Amino acid sequence: MSELRWDPLKAHWVIIATERGRRPRDFHREPMVPDSTVCPFCYGFEGKTPPELFSVRSYGEPNSPGWQVRVIPNKYPALRVEGEVRSRGYGLYDVREGVGAHEVIIETPDHHQSMADFSPAEITNVLYAYRARMLDLRNDFRFRHMVLFKNHGSQAGATLSHSHSQLIAVPLTPPVVAKELRICRDFYSSHERCIFCDLIEFEIKEGVRVVRETADYLLVTPYAACFPFELRLYPKHHAHDFALLGDRQLAELAIIMKDMLQRIKVVLNDPAYNFILHTAPPAQSRPGKPDYWGSIRYDYHWHIELVPRLTHIAGFEWGTGFYINPTSPEDAAAFLREAEVS
Repeated sequence: MSELRWDPLKAHWVIIATERGRRPRDFHREPMVPDSTVCPFCYGFEGKTPPELFSVRSYGEPNSPGWQVRVIPNKYPALRVEGEVRSRGYGLYDVREGVGAHEVIIETPDHHQSMADFSPAEITNVLYAYRARMLDLRNDFRFRHMVLFKNHGSQAGATLSHSHSQLIAVPLTPPVVAKELRICRDFYSSHERCIFCDLIEFEIKEGVRVVRETADYLLVTPYAACFPFELRLYPKHHAHDFALLGDRQLAELAIIMKDMLQRIKVVLNDPAYNFILHTAPPAQSRPGKPDYWGSIRYDYHWHIELVPRLTHIAGFEWGTGFYINPTSPEDAAAFLREAEVS
């Protein structure tokens, strides 16, 4: 029988439609074929992109070959750095200037390599770039939050097949983030504990949704997963801010990230997916709200959410806010846990 499950972190209901019982092979599609056109993210075409903001290099000058990871401004940004953050009313609506930052992290010079096939050292270099850019952007007091995400495959929104991720700094706290932060703050206010730490302890004890556990990280399928084979990657030790991780912690994270991406690739035949880094916003004081981030070091817990793009949102989901997941998280965890990965 199907179940309605409540997610206390997202504050929404999910229908786990176990009677549909879809298995990994039911979701298999042909993997994306890399495009054969000239790619501006490849070696030798650095002049076709905006000048780089950051790079990890083995040799060469900026904006030339020799890089392993390269960060550039998005050529067609959703938000632009220039301008002041101004808010105005328009009837009953609010309008703000489109000020922010939109950057692209080119993860490898190899056009045909996906992140699942990177070595842990190569993933570590990508994580170094994430950290460096987030630390830099938070110095701009116009930016309230940094959204780091990866779209893999055209069905996940990738417009170029060359492996890359994106970082967007926004001038306000996004509603999804604000809701999560509020839930964490309210839980800490009532219990004097981090809700994520409680969740991690419970999932380790239960075991049925654990895909992989290391000394420092836990990979699980969430109890109320909205989508089949959805994953969450948590640091086991409390930490609110990804950008404050040290080199050793990033190297350990790279190992389990590779494991996560390999399992998804093997079990689901290299599906399109999105992953999003959830981390604390810059702890800047806000006018009229001196205690707004007062407990964030204790109540929030950074993590990564990965969603394979295997199903579609349709009328029921739009009309109710409920999601229907045809594969139970427990079954998904078992399939992923048992996969043979390199």
